[in-house]
Amino acid sequence: MLFNSLTFLAFFALVLGLHRLPIAWRAKKFNLLVASYIFYSAWNPVFLPLLMATTVLDWAAGSLIYKAKTPTSKRAYLIISLVGNLGMLSFFKYGEFFLENFTRLVQGFGIHYAPPQWSLLLPLGISFYTFHSLSYVLDLYRGKAKPVESFLDYALFVTFFPTLVAGPILRVHQFAPQLVKPKAATGEQFSRGLGLLVLGLFEKCVLADGVFAPVVNAVYDSHQVPDFFSAWSAPILFGSQIFCDFAGYSTCAVGTGLCFGFLIPNNFRNPFAAVGFFDLWSRWHISLSTWMRDYVFLSMRGSLRRGTRASFNLFFTMALVGLWHGASWTFVVWGSLQGGLLILEQYLRRWWGNLAFLNTLPGQLGLALLTSLVARLTNVFFRAGSLSEACRIFKGLTGAAGEGALFSVDRLDAGVAWGVAAAIFAWQWWNRDEPAQKPHPNFGWGAQVVGVSIMLVLIIIASGEDNAFIYFQF
Repeated sequence: MLFNSLTFLAFFALVLGLHRLPIAWRAKKFNLLVASYIFYSAWNPVFLPLLMATTVLDWAAGSLIYKAKTPTSKRAYLIISLVGNLGMLSFFKYGEFFLENFTRLVQGFGIHYAPPQWSLLLPLGISFYTFHSLSYVLDLYRGKAKPVESFLDYALFVTFFPTLVAGPILRVHQFAPQLVKPKAATGEQFSRGLGLLVLGLFEKCVLADGVFAPVVNAVYDSHQVPDFFSAWSAPILFGSQIFCDFAGYSTCAVGTGLCFGFLIPNNFRNPFAAVGFFDLWSRWHISLSTWMRDYVFLSMRGSLRRGTRASFNLFFTMALVGLWHGASWTFVVWGSLQGGLLILEQYLRRWWGNLAFLNTLPGQLGLALLTSLVARLTNVFFRAGSLSEACRIFKGLTGAAGEGALFSVDRLDAGVAWGVAAAIFAWQWWNRDEPAQKPHPNFGWGAQVVGVSIMLVLIIIASGEDNAFIYFQF
């Protein structure tokens, strides 16, 4: 069930209507839990028991950890949770990847091995709800949280439908306390939530799917080497496409939650205005970057000296971030590049960080443009279906394709997309210190109504095939 579908609008209206009925708070929470299961089952009901199993496993493991009397028993319960969660995630998401690479390895040694055919589907949202649930157990183990008293509240925390399949990745302290007392959206929250839902759909349907996707997909779906202009259009515009697609989903999730009275944390904060990669990862997919920082990077230990160890931990963590996105070497390369760029930035700041020019407005703007450019170039590996496909794009980027059979994008479509991408960058730079979903302070109520109305018209005009959000595949 997609946010950008009529089915979801009908579902949303029905669930919201039930939520506003004068019934007990527990009944309303149960209504939201059942709605979340229906929302998930609309994709493939076969995997609903897997979601329920994750919920029960971590609820039980968390309770046992909290009641455990010795560190050994606490660690044992944590290991059970880790094996169960990461085991299911690895089996469904990475099983085929590991099997393929193992087969290539043994065949490289001259051993004939014919593996069984792998035909399992990837459960939707498994990377997100696994991290929802696992963070609860880890926080209890570290003594940073107390058990959620109600299993109903915990199950709703894990499965709340706006964040279930593509985040933001919630922590228990961000959501569970909101379930203790009856909650319903105020008139201001409801109107703001609907506005954010429209904004998210506009980003997805009009910008991501209507403006950027036709140009980006044409380049990547072609079997020819793109010409110089097309090759540069692909990664530059894909950076804008995936932002509008993923930030659009997150904005829809925040807005939908707000319509029920729940506050969901922002997942983006004007990432194109980032000055450096540390700043970028504090603005992009915030819920994932902070999750990996808190539960992976800060948990790693080693015998290396401090500077080297920190760099290795950072590189390893970002490689895992890449692998989290998908079972492919392209994602591993992409994540490793992010780690390498973060490490490089640390050294560059030591050498040149005190240069006065870099702290001026032109210097900061130049660094933001450079950060955005490099990030979009690394996204060639993120978008490419294989390493060979990424090499095809880089060949076009260097102009090394020569005068042979080249692929060229439609210049008008690409020109419009470049213009919109530039406008998005300028808007984010102008509002770099404001949350992405915060209305511009100079926009009055009337201007916001006009803006939402225009976006609605454009969404209706652009409506056609309901394209899934990019991050659904992760």
